[in-house]
Amino acid sequence: MTFPTWLLAGFWGLVSGSALLLGAAVGYFAHVPQRLIAAVMAFGSGVLISTLSLELMEEAYARGGFNATGLGFVGGAAAFTGANWLLARYGAKHRKRSGHEQATERKEVQKGETEGNDAGDDNGMALAVGALLDGIPESIVIGLSMLAGGVVSTVAVVAIFLSNLPEGLSSAAGMKKAGRSARYVLLLWGGIALISGIASWAGFAIFSHFSANVVAATTAVAAGAVLAMIADTMIPEAFEVAHNFTGLITVLGFLAAFYLSKLDKNDPNAPEVIEKHAPAARAAAR
Repeated sequence: MTFPTWLLAGFWGLVSGSALLLGAAVGYFAHVPQRLIAAVMAFGSGVLISTLSLELMEEAYARGGFNATGLGFVGGAAAFTGANWLLARYGAKHRKRSGHEQATERKEVQKGETEGNDAGDDNGMALAVGALLDGIPESIVIGLSMLAGGVVSTVAVVAIFLSNLPEGLSSAAGMKKAGRSARYVLLLWGGIALISGIASWAGFAIFSHFSANVVAATTAVAAGAVLAMIADTMIPEAFEVAHNFTGLITVLGFLAAFYLSKLDKNDPNAPEVIEKHAPAARAAAR
C-alpha cells in the first residue's frame, strides 16, 4: 500500500515531534538528575549542529547557491533571536531550563517585575509560543527534505527526534518546579507534537510549488533558526550543570549524527560501504 507523499511528510513530522511529549512525560513524572538532563541536552545540541551543518546547509547550497543560502541562514537566526528577545520580555527566557529558573521567572511575571507584564499576569502563553518557536523550524525541515525524491531524510528525522527528547525533558522538569500542572505540561507538548506534524506537511505541500532558490532559502532559514535556538536555549542549560563535560558530550552527539549521515548505501564514504570493500582494497594495496 502506497501512501501520498504529503501524508508521509506529516507522519514523520509527528514522529519526530512525539519525542517532545515523551521527554516531557519523563521529565515531569520521573525524578531525572539535573546532571543527566544537562548531558542529554548537550548530546542533542551536537546532533542538531551536525545535522544542520552536513545536511541542511549542504542541501540548501546545492539547490540555490551561496547567496540564497547565506541570506536565508542569517535571516532565520535573526528572526529567531528577535522573537526570543520579545518572549523573554514576557517571561519565557528560561523555558528550556530544568532547574528553578522557571519558578523564579514565573514569580517575577506574577509580581509584574518583567518588562512586558503587569502584576497578576502569568507567562503560560509566552511559554507556549516559545515552545512553538523552538519546534517549527525543525519540523519544516523534514517536509523540505522530501521535495527531492519523495523520500524522507532518515538522518533528519532521527536527529530531530534525539534533540527533541532532551528539550521536552528539561523544559517539563523546570515547569514542574514552577508549579505547572501535569495537564498543562502534557497538553502543551502534545499540541506542539501535533503542530510539528502539520509544519512538516506544510514544508512539503506548500514549498513543492516554489523554485529551487526559494526552497534553498527556506531550508537555510530553518537551519539558522535552529542554530540560534541551540546557542540561546540548549547549550546554556547544558553548560549550567555539566560544565567541563559539555564540549565533549556535544562532540559525541555531533559524531553520532555524522555517522548516521554516512549510512546511505549509495555513499562511497559510508561506514558500511567502506567496511564491505575494505578487504578488497587492502588486497589491491599489496
